[in-house]
Amino acid sequence: MKRTRIALACTTAALLFSPALAMAAPQVVVSIKPVHSLVASIMKGVGEPTLIVEGAASPHTYNLKPSNARALENADVVFWVGHGLEAFLEKPLEALPAKAKVVELEDAPGLVKLPFREGGAFEAHDHGEHDEHAHSEEGHEHAEEGHDHEEEAGHTGEEHAAEEHDHEHGGTDMHLWLDPANAKAMAAEIASTLIEVDPDNKALYEANAKALDSEIDALDAEIAATVAPVADKPFVVFHDAYQYFEKRYKVRVAGSVTVSPETMPGAERLSQIHAKIVELKAGCVFAEPQFESKLIAVVTEGTDAKSGTLDPEGGALTEGPELYPKLMRNLATSMADCLSK
Repeated sequence: MKRTRIALACTTAALLFSPALAMAAPQVVVSIKPVHSLVASIMKGVGEPTLIVEGAASPHTYNLKPSNARALENADVVFWVGHGLEAFLEKPLEALPAKAKVVELEDAPGLVKLPFREGGAFEAHDHGEHDEHAHSEEGHEHAEEGHDHEEEAGHTGEEHAAEEHDHEHGGTDMHLWLDPANAKAMAAEIASTLIEVDPDNKALYEANAKALDSEIDALDAEIAATVAPVADKPFVVFHDAYQYFEKRYKVRVAGSVTVSPETMPGAERLSQIHAKIVELKAGCVFAEPQFESKLIAVVTEGTDAKSGTLDPEGGALTEGPELYPKLMRNLATSMADCLSK
């Protein structure tokens, strides 16, 4: 009997002092895979966040499912990038119970933001009857980074002011995570939010955030080394999602098949891109797994350009802590492999 009481006491103590069981993990919902990966890294040992945009779906064209709506209703914390990317979340987030803390990561301290660009190889953000943006000119300079390709590659850049959806975010390119420095800034905001909501697990969040910060630093150096040999070779992307990667690593994006993936390009646009490929002798044209790849064959026909695939949102990857570093490595290796052939 004495041994039984001792065993029970030890079991009770273990349950009381186990960090994972000390307190139920907060219910955390995340919009897209790259951000979910950062949140999952910081929540290791505490819990697992719920992802909204699963599989190969794109936030540009996503429709909220009933299961997503239920997850949001039960959420303690919701992380999303912002109005300019996950427009489908705007109304559902406004309707959430007061207990839910909604964090718009484009407002994280320390983020570097770039405006949408157009002109030359980058067309206007034309949504037809649903055009959301008017354009006010603002130069996008690469000279300070040592690679001034604007005149040759058509990088004139313009900032968009929001019209129908005036959130003061309409002009920002929202693919913020493609600069590892931005990923670190978002991770810091994620960690501070989780600590505020769940202070009992502060030590775990802080340790995980520190480990993630170091991992991203190493990843940054690795990517720089991977793309350096092909950084001066021009290439064309499916849509203009890569400014942050481009600016960070000084690679040379000559243009995009379309700026807005919601609207497929017409014949005139495809003809312009074909001419740009020929003019610059672009080495590669990259498709994306979520969108129509036949367009790549059209713009490369009769040229020496090769084709490849870039996945800026991790649509082809399994969600989880390892997704973000794998996404970034895949971008670097895909560019290096295609451009070095």
